[in-house]
Amino acid sequence: MPDRKNLFVYNGGLLTKGRVRRIIELAGYEIRLGVPAEGDQVGVWGHSPTAPRGEAVAGRKDSPIVRVEDSFLRSVRLGRDGDAPIGLNIDTRGVHFDPSVPSDLETILNEDPLDNTALLNRARAGIALLKSAHLSKYNAFDPALPTPEAGYVLVIDQTRKDASIKASGADSNTFREMLFFALTEHPGARIVIKTHPETVAGHRTGYFTEKDCDSRIELCDAPLSPWALLEGAIAVYTVTSQLGFEAILAGHKPVVFGQPFYMGWGLTDDRKPLQRRQRNLTRAQLFAGAMLIYPKWYDPFHDRLCSFEEASVTLAAAARAWRDDHNGWVAANMRLWKRKPLQDLFGAHKRVIFAKGARAAQRANKTNRRLMRWASTGATDATLVEDGFLRSRGLGADLVAPLSLVLDDIGIYYDATRPSALENLINGADDLSDGDRARAQALITRLLDARLTKYNLSKPATVDLPKGRRILVPGQVEDDASIRLGCTDVATNRDLLRAARAANPAAIIAYKPHPDVEAGLRPGAVPDALQWADVVLQDADPLAALEQADAVWTMTSLIGFEALLRGKQVTCLGMPFYAGWGLTDDRAMPIARRHAQVDLIALTHAALISYPRYFDPLTGLPCPVEVIVDRLANDDIPDASALNRSLAKLQGVFASAAPLWRRR
Repeated sequence: MPDRKNLFVYNGGLLTKGRVRRIIELAGYEIRLGVPAEGDQVGVWGHSPTAPRGEAVAGRKDSPIVRVEDSFLRSVRLGRDGDAPIGLNIDTRGVHFDPSVPSDLETILNEDPLDNTALLNRARAGIALLKSAHLSKYNAFDPALPTPEAGYVLVIDQTRKDASIKASGADSNTFREMLFFALTEHPGARIVIKTHPETVAGHRTGYFTEKDCDSRIELCDAPLSPWALLEGAIAVYTVTSQLGFEAILAGHKPVVFGQPFYMGWGLTDDRKPLQRRQRNLTRAQLFAGAMLIYPKWYDPFHDRLCSFEEASVTLAAAARAWRDDHNGWVAANMRLWKRKPLQDLFGAHKRVIFAKGARAAQRANKTNRRLMRWASTGATDATLVEDGFLRSRGLGADLVAPLSLVLDDIGIYYDATRPSALENLINGADDLSDGDRARAQALITRLLDARLTKYNLSKPATVDLPKGRRILVPGQVEDDASIRLGCTDVATNRDLLRAARAANPAAIIAYKPHPDVEAGLRPGAVPDALQWADVVLQDADPLAALEQADAVWTMTSLIGFEALLRGKQVTCLGMPFYAGWGLTDDRAMPIARRHAQVDLIALTHAALISYPRYFDPLTGLPCPVEVIVDRLANDDIPDASALNRSLAKLQGVFASAAPLWRRR
């Protein structure tokens, strides 16, 4: 590791803000107080009001200045609201928004070849990711909110006396001039003025107010997605706002009245040119310099610097959690042991309210919160919640908390009788970007290498099946909702075995009972399974069996999906979520709604990346799926509490006693 550089600071934020300080340290600096010696550097926050302290010391000691600023993807909420940044711009020459001195970013954009094919492919994928996930510098907005009717000119307001405005020599007159040109250059067009999030939050004032509005001009202070707003614009006007950069990425050529980092490269209509910027760049090259090379991105799950791709999916997970949860939830009729996991996943912004019976819906209506019910209720008046497909290390029946849950406000993935959000995602998966497909392919590879499944039980790995064509038949819990709602002619483990044997008389059939059934917690036992099966895999590792099998016959078991991931032939006698897309041999009635023909990569992206929400048990943060894969692969999951283990044993006692009660 190279020697760390001493960085003397005179700003309390650089000392006390843990995430900021940590990123600076990981970038190779040792933060210190006192007086710099020869070879030491002075750190300041951009051109903030505290920067002159460090500048004065640097001037006296002839020390180089390092200027720190937020990256162009920052956080969900504003920094003033307490959110930590996901990255920093650490600049040894200047600061990106100050055109008086070439910054490290300008030097990159001016001198770096920016012609590496792999780099530019990453850039194009990164632009697509920002658009699809609706990511901006700040992300506390709702992409589903309607934007003004398309055809407007977008004028971007900023906060008064922002350092970037002062650095460009702009002022309130510049904003008036910008509005005048927007009106005169687009006669008859509507003007939409987008206010800054800090203005809406009341932290700082902007340059425009309702007083500037008339029959042509409207002020937009709603929490809209910048990408949705840019899509409806016919032109974009800005002084130095980062939205000008995003306008370029969205396909616009914004009119720029200041001198921000993104002007001068042939991608903007510059009303105040900067003569030293003469190079023409493509959008991908601009993005590569500003987002892939320049910033220091941070991975909070492993406490390390990381790539743009890792940081962006981390921020996307956090933004999705805020967008789902910021209005709050009322959870109806939830078992006591489920309440903590639900609170962990969905209560970070407003604590989940738990209520029973009719009171739950009443509380949701009264408090303007969303209503949540467990999917097994089959409710149609609420968002349904259910375990994800990469759930935990241990069974839900053993009360092991889930690492992933799905929210579905259309139906639920295992209910073949009606649409679901997952079904809609799969139907739309044929337009995945190259970056999305690469991510899904990498996820498949990682899952196979780490031998991960839904529950990841510690089982003996040795399975020795007889030679021949081997068919794995996974048993299921027979009162499971996926069987009730996804099966017709075959709906029991015994009938599944009979059908598999009848269709494959010469095959080696290996029957794997469901773990919950083996544990005596749920119904579905087949004591006479050997009438149809050649071997019953008691307490065996399902992956070891899958690896030896040539094919899988199932009703709706998730093992069918896991078999597809491993390149196995899968025959479905029910209609699980992965059936009906051209990947399986479907023996049940087809579902007309499932009209897309997708490949395994698209199916995986929908089922494991887009549909579930993931929760990191170590940091307590929402996270992307890759973090959960890493935690499971490294066995980095906290053990279940003693209380949960005791409750699970008690549950097993009652489950085994239930038949006696029924006979009475």
